[in-house]
Amino acid sequence: MVKIGVNLLPEHTPAAALRAAWRAADGLGVDSLWIWDHFFPVTGDPDGTSFECWTLISAMAADTSHATVGSLVSACGYRNPDLLADMARTVDHVSGGRAVLGLGAGWMERDYAAYGYPFGPDRARLAELEASLVRVRARLGALNPRPAGPLPVLVGGSGEKVTLRLVAQYAEVWNFIGTLDEFRHKSLVLDGWAERVGRDPASIERSISVFAEDRPLPLADYVAAGVDHVIRGVRHPFDLDDVADLLAQRDRLG
Repeated sequence: MVKIGVNLLPEHTPAAALRAAWRAADGLGVDSLWIWDHFFPVTGDPDGTSFECWTLISAMAADTSHATVGSLVSACGYRNPDLLADMARTVDHVSGGRAVLGLGAGWMERDYAAYGYPFGPDRARLAELEASLVRVRARLGALNPRPAGPLPVLVGGSGEKVTLRLVAQYAEVWNFIGTLDEFRHKSLVLDGWAERVGRDPASIERSISVFAEDRPLPLADYVAAGVDHVIRGVRHPFDLDDVADLLAQRDRLG
C-alpha cells in the first residue's frame, strides 16, 4: 500500500504550531513526518523565522507514536557524518525505532556561507555526499547501542550520473522532486544503476515530494507511476486537509 507523509516546513512559524501540526498529522495516521534542513527560510521573507532540523526531529520523535520521523534532507556538509549518524541513532531510540536519516548534497549557498561551511561546486558536494554515506554506514554499525529500528537511509536528488548511483549503492529510500513524467524516467535510470551494482531495484523505496504550493494529483496517478510514498509539504498554518484527502484516497484504493 502506498505511504502518505507530511513534510512540515519549519519557516515563518512558531515552534508551538509545528508541534501541534505533527501531533495532528500523527493522529490522522500518516506514515511519515519530515523536517527540511535549512538555516533560513527558503520561501517568503528570507530573513523570517526558521528552526533547525534535527532539534525539531528529536522533539517530534518524543511527541508522536505512529509515523516515522526524519530529515528531508540533511545536507551532508552541515554536520560531521559520524556525529549525524549518532544523532539519528539517538532519535531512533527516542522514537522507538521510527527514525529515517535523509541525506543530500546540499544546494542553498546562503546556509553554507552564514554558518561557515565551504560551498564547493556540484562535483565536490556530490563527492562529499558519497564519503558521508560511507562514514554514516560505518558509524551506524559501530554505535553502542545499535539503532532501535531499521533506521533506513534516504538519499534525495535526481542526478543520473552520480546521485542515482549513490541511491542504488547506499540507500533504502529515494526521494524525488518533479513531475510524474520525470519521476518515471529517473526511476528507470535508478533501476539500471541498481542492476549494475548487483541490487534488486524493487528493494529501493521510491518517494516523491509534493510541495505546499502544488495541488497533489489523484493518488492513483502516483501509484500507477510506481511511487511508493507521497510526501506532502505543508507550511504554516499547517492545514492538513490535503493530507486527509490523500489518506482517504489511499483507503479507497485498498
